Amino acid sequence: MRFLVLGAAGQLGAAIVERLSNSGTVTAMTRHDLDITRESDVVRAVAKARPDAIVNCSAYNQVDQAEEHAPQALDVNAFGVLALARAARENGAVIVHYSTDFVFDGETDRPYIETDSPSPQSNYGLSKLLGEWFAADAPRHYVLRVESLFGGPLAKSSVDRIVGAIRRGESTPVFVDRTVTPSYVVDVAETTARLLETGAPVGTYHCVNTGITTWLGVALEAARLIGREPNLLPTSVASVSMPAKRPKYCALSNEKLLGVGIRMPAWQDALARHVASSG
Repeated sequence: MRFLVLGAAGQLGAAIVERLSNSGTVTAMTRHDLDITRESDVVRAVAKARPDAIVNCSAYNQVDQAEEHAPQALDVNAFGVLALARAARENGAVIVHYSTDFVFDGETDRPYIETDSPSPQSNYGLSKLLGEWFAADAPRHYVLRVESLFGGPLAKSSVDRIVGAIRRGESTPVFVDRTVTPSYVVDVAETTARLLETGAPVGTYHCVNTGITTWLGVALEAARLIGREPNLLPTSVASVSMPAKRPKYCALSNEKLLGVGIRMPAWQDALARHVASSG
């Protein structure tokens, strides 16, 4: 297969490029190579690469900054996706686009499933929801909702910062009341490849590791794996002033993936692999 990967310099993009290189020919493009908000450039890039699959890892992911810079977030997370979806449709390619738990409001007590009604509470969440809808402009599309990404060749997420702080013996604040399902980029990349290789039914999937935890739970497990007593600063969401509202209960169910034969490893297993590989 021929793959065109956008946002290849990011944490997820780098992992996607690494994995898909084992399955075919990859054309990897960073935001400096291609500005997906310029539709004419997108048309030319897709026509030149002639991909079987377009994998979009580009994103405006500055959650708080999106509150003041909504047009920029919409350009990348929504209208850029529409340009890619149209190019995919015109060239007979499948598109893979990654979304987020922030499309939900977090006012629940059980993991969200794909058919739950979105209700974004921030400009970032709204821009990502529009991107989901625009990705569906391509008949063959996968929208993969990920959450709390970590690991991979460019580890730089909240999980990675917590692991680093524990290793250095530094104090680190952790939310005690945000319920999450972390996503290891290595596992997300593997699942992406399997969906494309097996031709699984198109549509929206929650692509997260299995199990539910809090940021405090992640930190305690990381400390156990590292073998150090952590210096954690338990924090509540309400005690931190942030421009963008965060969903408190944002766990996602990955049962739909299991229904097409893809079992995501437990988040503890994913974290253990990450700690071992980054030590």
